[in-house]
Amino acid sequence: MISFLIGIAALVVGYIVYGKISERVFGINNNAQTPAVRINDGVDYVVIPTWRAVLIQFLNIAGTGPIFGAIAGALWGPAAFAWIVFGCIFAGAVHDYFCGMLSLRNNGTTIAEIVGKYLGNIPRYIMRVFSVVLLIFVGVVFVYTPAQVLNTLIDPDNTTIFTIALVAIMIYYCLATILPIDKIIGKIYPVFGAALLIMGVGITLMLFIKGEAANIPEFSFSNMHPKGTQLFPFLFISIACGAVSGFHATQSPLMARCIRTEGDGRKVFYGAMILEGVVAMIWAAAAMAHFGNLDGLAAAGSAATVVTKVSIDLMSAVGGVLAVLGVVACPITSGDTAFRSARLAIADAIKYEQKPLKNRFVIAIPLFVIGIILVMWSQKSAANFGVIWRYFAWSNQALATIALWAESAYLAKTGKKYWITLIPATFMTVVVTSYILTAKEGFGQWLGAYYSQCVIAGIVVAVALFGIFIPAIAIKQKGTLSE
Repeated sequence: MISFLIGIAALVVGYIVYGKISERVFGINNNAQTPAVRINDGVDYVVIPTWRAVLIQFLNIAGTGPIFGAIAGALWGPAAFAWIVFGCIFAGAVHDYFCGMLSLRNNGTTIAEIVGKYLGNIPRYIMRVFSVVLLIFVGVVFVYTPAQVLNTLIDPDNTTIFTIALVAIMIYYCLATILPIDKIIGKIYPVFGAALLIMGVGITLMLFIKGEAANIPEFSFSNMHPKGTQLFPFLFISIACGAVSGFHATQSPLMARCIRTEGDGRKVFYGAMILEGVVAMIWAAAAMAHFGNLDGLAAAGSAATVVTKVSIDLMSAVGGVLAVLGVVACPITSGDTAFRSARLAIADAIKYEQKPLKNRFVIAIPLFVIGIILVMWSQKSAANFGVIWRYFAWSNQALATIALWAESAYLAKTGKKYWITLIPATFMTVVVTSYILTAKEGFGQWLGAYYSQCVIAGIVVAVALFGIFIPAIAIKQKGTLSE
């Protein structure tokens, strides 16, 4: 319990201290006109009040990510707390802040174009494809799971319900993708964002009221590897939202086009990530505490089952409503912005004006056709859906890694303290390289028996990139890059 409370306090202090450091390193200019003011097109560029932008950004990047991911990561015990706290403060929130602010400085452009500007055209082309594929995966995952849950809740034997739910969700996604951001997203997201926070507060209070908080294990080096499971790199992939997540890089441009001043960036980008870290801490703690021990958690079932049981057991009828909100409504609010971000990424890449409604449909319709095909393929078997989910998990962290390297290049080329992003970029390079070498969706089926060597290979790749980066930047710092 003490480890949990210290972790929550650390996240708050991290926002106050390290968030301010990040802001100073970037160097804000509150007199500069933001894209929302300068470009305002009434569709994607719209001025939104700061409090509303914070809640929209929070829900954009959260959904069920900090709930389901934290529950999966809780199987490693309180080591999950350490990754959430340190990852969120020093990697995730920094990643989100610099992605958001670089987008803001570049007219709200999407992550692929930012990477291209600071790392070159080849990375730009790779990221254009990579980010859109990731966003389609996110959209598919968050169409499939809420439709499946609704089917299970209403009548698990009637697959027609799944089809009806799928059609209804896709119609909503289409509207949220093409309509002005303040018409649907700007109105309902603050409500769901606040509900997600209230849900977390309620779970926390009931853990203490019912005495279950005493079951939250304390951090120690003896309880980090349940049943011999390798903590590295798998914990660092399992908990993405709540620690560091590349999906956030695709979402930050949405609010970069909507905030009024550069000073709002710390609240919207860094602050929303800290809120997500708090939610992840709460659900990791609840998962560890409610089932008695880690063996009980492992036997509890899927993350959706854990959410439902914890919510209902701790909060009765209210908990049931919150559970439905968590496993149905929240993923939907990640899926819609995924498709919207994909539309913007493609539009930026081909320089296709998005103010005309017709132009939005031209990009959105093919995206939804691909999404529906993948959803129907996923429905054929749990194995098919598992493939999409695992590749989403790895590509998510890989995108974060690339974004951190791009942010480091920007800071270095403009003569700023690039260590603030370079250190997490190097660490995440070790994570994603080690994972793709050892995981079964990568080369694990051939190299899985060589775990130590795969981790060493990840370190070698990261050190090599670090070694290339430093002298290259030293040469380029003879001049400075225009922002």
